[in-house]
Amino acid sequence: MNRLEDIILNNCGPLAPIMTGTNARLNKLEGVKAVLFDVYGTLIISGSGDVGTATAIDTSEALTQALVVAGFQGDPEQAGLIGKDMMKAEIQAWHLAGREAGADYPEVEITKVWSKIIERLSQTEAIKKHEIAPDQIRRLGLEYECRVNPVFPMPGSIELLDGLKARGFPMGIVSNAQYYTPIIFSAFFERSLEAIGFDPECCVWSFKELKAKPSADLFPKAGKFLEQNHGIKLSETVYVGNDMLNDIYTAKEAGCQTVLFAGDKRSLRLREDDERCKDLQPDAVITSLNQLLEIV
Repeated sequence: MNRLEDIILNNCGPLAPIMTGTNARLNKLEGVKAVLFDVYGTLIISGSGDVGTATAIDTSEALTQALVVAGFQGDPEQAGLIGKDMMKAEIQAWHLAGREAGADYPEVEITKVWSKIIERLSQTEAIKKHEIAPDQIRRLGLEYECRVNPVFPMPGSIELLDGLKARGFPMGIVSNAQYYTPIIFSAFFERSLEAIGFDPECCVWSFKELKAKPSADLFPKAGKFLEQNHGIKLSETVYVGNDMLNDIYTAKEAGCQTVLFAGDKRSLRLREDDERCKDLQPDAVITSLNQLLEIV
């Protein structure tokens, strides 16, 4: 079986950002001692503009292909057709259960969703029943994700991260994500998150918390470890993201300084119709990642 990194590299060719027409606003940020990042649409170009499976951007053809290459036997075309609707229903059921359990913005753990879909497809005989290994489910999930949401590093991302690391900034991530999101970094940058310069304890992933941005619960967790590990408060931290609600509003509410990344039309979310964002201004706006080094 292919390494998961190889699946990403084999399925995700070069992508370039699409200009947004937004003007940069390079205000100097004072007192910044740490940097937190969003992933999709900020450090990583996202073909769908966000983490793909969780937004239910899916096609039966992508599912059919993913089932075949992941080694599932049966009638893959039929499985793709009916599995697509099963996925939507299963994600909706997860979200409903999460809300009933008290989560403000529930998140799925996608390997469990895929396991349930394979179980149900086996019952319809579209997929032949056999012992399903966790690695096969993980491969299926990633093969599918790469087809519905190809990814590629945002121009300047590794140079920015290297620059911040060289200047001694602790770094973390607060992102809507799945198990394969950290693997994107090791695939393209050939280094672990920790080797790139991220503090793993300051990386908060929605699939682990079972809550997604704009949940108010994610940033305080990153803040706890920034203070515990580095003696840095969220007020001394800047968060960089492409979504005015999920990123700028939520980070500002938690006490961070904020930078809107407006460098790719696919993923820029201004949320002008959302009451929470109508009078909201980030502390700075960048249109290329290297501009962050000029203002912190």
